[in-house]
Amino acid sequence: MMTVFQNKYGYFDEEGKEYVITRPDTPRPWVNVICPGDYGLVISQTGGGYSWKTHASLNRITRWEQDLIRDDWGKYVYLRDDNTGYFWSLTWKPVCQNPEFYQVHHGIGYSKFISRNYGIRSQLTIFIPKDDPVEIWWVELTNESNQEKTLSLFTYLEWGLGVAPDSHREFHKIFIETEFDGKLNTLLSRKRFWELPNEKGQHWNRDWEYVAFHSVNEPVVSFEGDKENFLGMYGSLQAPAAIKKGRLTNSCGKWGDAIGSLHNQVKISPGESIQLVYLLGAVKKEEMTRLEELILKYQNLKTVEKAFTEVKRFWNQLLSTLEVKTPDVGFNLMNNVWLKYQAISGRIWGRTGYYQAGGAYGFRDQLQDSQIFLLIDPDKTAEQIKLHAAHQFPEGRVNHWWHPLSEIGAENNISDNLLWLPFVTIKYLKETGNFDFLDEKVPYKNGEEATIYQHCCQAIEYSLSKRSKRGLPLIGDGDWNDGMNAVGFAGKGESIWLGHFLYGILKDFTIVAEKYDDVNRAARYRKEAKNLKKAINDYGWNGEWYIRAVCDDGYVMGSKECKEGKIFLNAQTWAILNDVADEERAKKVFRSVEKYLIREYGPILFYPAYKKPYPNIGYLSRYAPGVRENGGLYTHAATWAVLAACKLGYGEKAYRILKSFLPPYRGQNPDLYKVEPYVTPGNVDGPDSPNFGRGGWSWYTGSAAWTFLVAIEGILGIKAEWDGLRIEPAIPTEWEEFFVSRQYRGATYQIYFKKIQKEEAGIYIDGERLKGNVIFPHGDGKIHKVEVFFK
Repeated sequence: MMTVFQNKYGYFDEEGKEYVITRPDTPRPWVNVICPGDYGLVISQTGGGYSWKTHASLNRITRWEQDLIRDDWGKYVYLRDDNTGYFWSLTWKPVCQNPEFYQVHHGIGYSKFISRNYGIRSQLTIFIPKDDPVEIWWVELTNESNQEKTLSLFTYLEWGLGVAPDSHREFHKIFIETEFDGKLNTLLSRKRFWELPNEKGQHWNRDWEYVAFHSVNEPVVSFEGDKENFLGMYGSLQAPAAIKKGRLTNSCGKWGDAIGSLHNQVKISPGESIQLVYLLGAVKKEEMTRLEELILKYQNLKTVEKAFTEVKRFWNQLLSTLEVKTPDVGFNLMNNVWLKYQAISGRIWGRTGYYQAGGAYGFRDQLQDSQIFLLIDPDKTAEQIKLHAAHQFPEGRVNHWWHPLSEIGAENNISDNLLWLPFVTIKYLKETGNFDFLDEKVPYKNGEEATIYQHCCQAIEYSLSKRSKRGLPLIGDGDWNDGMNAVGFAGKGESIWLGHFLYGILKDFTIVAEKYDDVNRAARYRKEAKNLKKAINDYGWNGEWYIRAVCDDGYVMGSKECKEGKIFLNAQTWAILNDVADEERAKKVFRSVEKYLIREYGPILFYPAYKKPYPNIGYLSRYAPGVRENGGLYTHAATWAVLAACKLGYGEKAYRILKSFLPPYRGQNPDLYKVEPYVTPGNVDGPDSPNFGRGGWSWYTGSAAWTFLVAIEGILGIKAEWDGLRIEPAIPTEWEEFFVSRQYRGATYQIYFKKIQKEEAGIYIDGERLKGNVIFPHGDGKIHKVEVFFK
């Protein structure tokens, strides 16, 4: 098999659909986030991780501690040779046996652990069926020795059952009860306590409303529900007392530290293979019939094989609606597979990772992430728009975030949240042309119904009401950058970036209002946009670039006069993207970006970093210099720099910037980069950090969807506009030809790009030359061949 982007720790397979890790000691945990909708799990290359249903923090099934150095909390399967007493684990942790062979295949919707120890080859495949709240641990053991083996398997997990982390374990454990159902070969676990308020609003007076189960498809020799019995007092997961002894105590009940462990014993002749299936899941406590049905269903090996095939088919169908083939292999595999998978499984459905065990919906976060569905399944973007609109107040402000299950949400004055609702709605309308969507009704937080159009208008109106005397938007408790939480605390601070953002929305929503026959609003928004643009250019221009913000006390951030925080990336890129800057000024702005912010590992958020805390700015200045938002590369913002370069026609520069932070290329230096080479990180340390180039906060970052959009809409130049698909690539000079298959408004467009030397450039659809560079939608359900000849 051909390997791609191989480094000392692993490689992509030839199709790019698996990342194969060849040794367990990666520089940081390299994980997979597997969530096909509601039930999910995170698992690292060592076997660390956790499981949840619906909400990764409020409804955690298993315990896990965030420790990326030790990575020693997980769900494990031990294997013991009962003839010799030797034991190891099917994943590297927790025993840390030095294996003869070890591979981890992180795939799309599954992870597979393959190892060989003491003549036994093991394969552990972990996946989640699409529509069932259960994870499957599919174990295959092969005896590669010349002697018959008697082996014991012991599973191990710690029950969490509710809000995580349960750091006060001595308190939480006394509410958990476990029992063993011998008929089903299943451990059951319940908790008589859930931190969420009950229907009366009372705290600490509610049951955990689920039953968790851990099952196996073979007879159980012994079982265990108590941690002390399994580990032994002062014992460890690396060498538990129960594994040394070779048997569990058959203890369950209400009085221990609740775990789940099942013991099976098998005999394997030389050359023989056997398979076992372990299950872990949870159902509503009134659904005991379903629980039994799930267990019986997936204790059948043929059903498991079929479910695994269906999982791979499900993900493949979902992710294959857009395909690219370019000369850049890393560009292809990220856009064809991993960026889409990360955004959907990790951000929209899972909403969690290793660097942040989340579960909540961020108003602006999942709205931006849902743009990934525009090119895959736009109806799912519409669902996210409606979900978010339901978390808006009648006056237009919104929850900063909210929790599914409890619906508890945060209210603050962060100023950009609400504007992402019209922003994404505009993108949806351009993609689909479905203006009937604007008439769909969704309730506000108080239950009062309004149309999507009214929800969007209220967001814009609320933003327009929050401006300074100079006509600039007030930053409030922060804008896109939460770390600037003190800039406008007193209600006077201004945001130039927010001005750029609002200006673009006003321009586009003028068109929406016209199409909606809301003529007066369209005229007013056109006037507001003009005035806002003038105010930004009058008060925000600093001679060579735009300032970032003005604090309550008048301190200017992002000015030539600043020793720290001299120039900010977002204030420049969005001036270009939304045409706040005229052509001459836009080019000058980009030159400043190149001079100060474009670095070898991507564009940093600002420069120089703050070296000490600034109480008038906020916690942004309290990060270590060069880390995260304090002068590091924030991947989310870096993508907009690529888009700005594309907008200016700087294809070579745009591609070079994108490639500088694209994970497969950064992963070629894994000991510096540290994080996974197959998903985007939230941030990379900037030049003011001694760890310049180090990645962090992977998986749970909004940068995946934006990297995908920037690649397709910016570099490849295929972008949905009001009337059709605009074709305007910004590619590197060495690309001679490339291909994109893209669905749009009920048809599929197979677009072949080819560089020509002498012939006339142009675009042909089904053999007929197109006037201009916009493909008008066919909507006929057919495949159309598009040929783009460029010089």
